[in-house]
Amino acid sequence: MRSDDDSWDITTSVGSTALFVATARALEAQKPDPLVVDPYAEVFCRAVGGDWAGVLDGSRPDHDLKSADFGAHFVNFQAARTRYFDDYFRRAAEAGVRQVVILAAGLDSRAYRLGWPDGTTVFELDQPEVLAFKRQALADHGARPRAERREIAVDLRDDWQQALREAGFDPARPSAWIAEGLLIYLPAGAQEQLFTGIDALAAPGSHVAVEDGAPMPPADYAAALAEEQAAGDDARVFHQLIYNQRCAPAHEWFGARGWSAAPTPLAAWLGDLGRPVPTADVEAGPMIARITLVSGIKG
Repeated sequence: MRSDDDSWDITTSVGSTALFVATARALEAQKPDPLVVDPYAEVFCRAVGGDWAGVLDGSRPDHDLKSADFGAHFVNFQAARTRYFDDYFRRAAEAGVRQVVILAAGLDSRAYRLGWPDGTTVFELDQPEVLAFKRQALADHGARPRAERREIAVDLRDDWQQALREAGFDPARPSAWIAEGLLIYLPAGAQEQLFTGIDALAAPGSHVAVEDGAPMPPADYAAALAEEQAAGDDARVFHQLIYNQRCAPAHEWFGARGWSAAPTPLAAWLGDLGRPVPTADVEAGPMIARITLVSGIKG
């Protein structure tokens, strides 16, 4: 279970969820018709090895990511989510934004794989051990960022705004922000603080993108939590890591503060991209139905 001062590396607690997501992106890249190709997702999996590499090699056909009811849909979800936020950053860059802030950067490789215009600085905020793993894995692979990349080793429950300023972020210039795969790991109060921090540091003309999600019904969450705890399986700890809270729908919160924020339900986005949308009776169905992808511009 989470605590107020917990921490993690790339293979434990919240950090391990980044590996799970990276593995899904790597599986998407193996398809003949991928929605997006992240060539560094496989690099991360192989740097850790074990089951993470085994899923890609086919030696773990029993892994959750290989299941029809969950895994196949989760891979589609990650591909669609990545495509949405990649497109968002391209629009921000085309609009002239040259400051990018990736909150809880995890194994996000956009600083290395997107075609950033000259003069772009990408600020990546996360736990120090997570950033160190990513830096070493990509250096060992010979990868170099395609923009100026600045790591900020900070817990988002601490004063990350000051740490961002000290790293050279200029609040007077437009910026592009992303909170992808983050909000569910924060209690409602911390989500509010995160949104407030973004709004305070974002100059007019700034962009924001958020993966938002409605909480599970309390009874469903309690049942899922109890099932995980009873199983005692380290591979099944997702519900023990999330808070199942939301301060407000992201598009409404930012919209009330002068942002032109627009929501896109994940299910609709999957359909637009030609990927199947799981029904409510499929394991991944309720999760995908709760998620909304949001982007907006500050007026």
